[in-house]
Amino acid sequence: MKTDEMHREYTLDDAFFKALNASEVKGGALHVSVSIRKATGFFELQFHTEGTVTVPCDLCLDDMSQPIVTDNMLIAKLGAETNTDDDEVVIVDENEGILDTSWLIYEFVALAIPIKHVHAPGKCNSAMTQKLAELSGAVRSGKEEAKEADPRWAALAKLKLEK
Repeated sequence: MKTDEMHREYTLDDAFFKALNASEVKGGALHVSVSIRKATGFFELQFHTEGTVTVPCDLCLDDMSQPIVTDNMLIAKLGAETNTDDDEVVIVDENEGILDTSWLIYEFVALAIPIKHVHAPGKCNSAMTQKLAELSGAVRSGKEEAKEADPRWAALAKLKLEK
């Protein structure tokens, strides 16, 4: 770096996720800005990522668009050893001197995806949601109603009512 601070902008599309062979994210359109600040003995990288990614809906399994906005910070140090216990510190081989941030950006994006991601109400694949409703209704009505309640549970319910 010729200056103490540098700024880079990247536009990531479906080709980025395909090149990484990403399993969680099928595609997307993201804008990533990276600010790099040189300090004594290390580099501080600030990532701001904004856009949408394509992920499967947890309910109907159709592709859906998930908005993403995330800010992440990373420290890069030059050294011979590349292992570190700190998740926010990356050691770059001093002989190579190059940090490929593509996988790091993917991980930041993957961590920003909510654990449960479903379509907005009414947007799921209607055939799939109908089939799910049929199957879950059949399981409840067929097996649960046929089985009588265990008498021990009834005794516990009485105790609960007495309090």
